Amino acid sequence: MTLSELFAVSGLAVMSTAAADGSVNSAVYARPHVIDESTLVWGMTDKRTFRNVSENRHASFLFKTNNPGFSGVRLTLELLRTEEEGELLSTIKANAEVVAGPGAGAAITHAVWFRVTERRDLI
Repeated sequence: MTLSELFAVSGLAVMSTAAADGSVNSAVYARPHVIDESTLVWGMTDKRTFRNVSENRHASFLFKTNNPGFSGVRLTLELLRTEEEGELLSTIKANAEVVAGPGAGAAITHAVWFRVTERRDLI
């Protein structure tokens, strides 16, 4: 199953990051925008997850679909770049307004691009 197909299914997603000092953070996160099978983009706010990837470009993303069993994926990620303006960021902000409610898009200030360096099954 491609990442585009997988992320079309609803489910629970968790992004995990670590700061430069090694302190870790995990947060429930949105499904990414799939550019291709090795490039994913998330909208991020100026909170801990963004601060961590700004200090340490490595992250992990776990997605468990709402399907029965353990359908989903674990991804190892490496930061490629961030964007603070542009069409993709505008799209991400608009989607947040629909999914999370009024005002949610205004909090998103970065489109954060990652390269998928490893893909593993959940179990």
